[in-house]
Amino acid sequence: MTTLFSSYPLGGLTLPNRVVMAPMTRVRAAAGGLATLSMAAYYAQRATAGLIVSEGVQPSAVGQSNPGTPGLYTDEQVAAWRPVTSAVHTNGGRIFAQIMHGGRVSHPDTTGMRPVGPSAVAATGDVFTPSGPQPAPTPRALDTAEVPEHARSYAHAARRAVEAGFDGVELHGANGYLISQFLSSNANLRTDRYGGPVANRIRFAVEAAAATVDAVGGARTGIRLSPGGEFWGVRESEVSELYAALLAELAPLGLAYVHLEATADEDVLLTLRRAWPGTLVVNPVVPMGPKQTGRDDADHWLALGADLISFGRAFISNPDLVERLRAGLPIAPVDEATYYQGGDAGYLTYPAHPYAA
Repeated sequence: MTTLFSSYPLGGLTLPNRVVMAPMTRVRAAAGGLATLSMAAYYAQRATAGLIVSEGVQPSAVGQSNPGTPGLYTDEQVAAWRPVTSAVHTNGGRIFAQIMHGGRVSHPDTTGMRPVGPSAVAATGDVFTPSGPQPAPTPRALDTAEVPEHARSYAHAARRAVEAGFDGVELHGANGYLISQFLSSNANLRTDRYGGPVANRIRFAVEAAAATVDAVGGARTGIRLSPGGEFWGVRESEVSELYAALLAELAPLGLAYVHLEATADEDVLLTLRRAWPGTLVVNPVVPMGPKQTGRDDADHWLALGADLISFGRAFISNPDLVERLRAGLPIAPVDEATYYQGGDAGYLTYPAHPYAA
């Protein structure tokens, strides 16, 4: 009988359980987008997860969304990540890097550059900057000839990730960032081959995935998607058709997995489960919503055909989450005030449960 604690083959890896640590922004990187020894300790503490997916890592300077986030586009960044991946592997874990291009969800005060996007349409809400939240600026619409360069940036970062010791990468195609912006029908107002009908709106995502597979192989490439999600003001028309078409184009690439967020009705997600022939990771609750993923949510989706289940916030305050789930132990609450404050408090200070000897 398949349970959350059954092993699972993923590419060339054998996951000891089906618990995935979801990517979560923690803004603890050093200047220059460098990973730190505290980040190595943080991920190593959580190495009992079947798979860790790192926080979003920018593939280029213009792709940076938030201050304090790490990159994977310089030699120095690669070198800084090696102690992180080594620490996870030493503790018996496996880790993918999430490659995240912020697109229009950025600010010149953060990057020194005007953000770019599929169209000159600003995101909804305030973005984080070094001096605090500021209204999202209007991005510069990418010229048609520039778009492939940004699709290939995911592949360039993936090569860097493998150099740094990551077991693979996850393309961030969700939550209103660049891939999601191209999928959108209100952030993407283009009239060229990257905009308009479904076949054009999925093109950027497919090109980014194909380039990454060419760079590091399908077994090392996953993608995260948020069907129907409205993060940062994105909206998608024809959601079922859009994602069915996207999965049909991705299927021949032999990806390690598709990671779906529960941002659409369950019947839509089940249709996508049936449409996707490969490994499916499901995040059973809306990210940053009122509910955290629990054991019941995980069991429900495993019964519906998910292969792996991702947990987000519960991993922040429970480095030993796998054992707590296995033993039915209480899940410690998280201090939201420490999500992005920097430093080790609320980062390395959550203890494991005091297990009896």
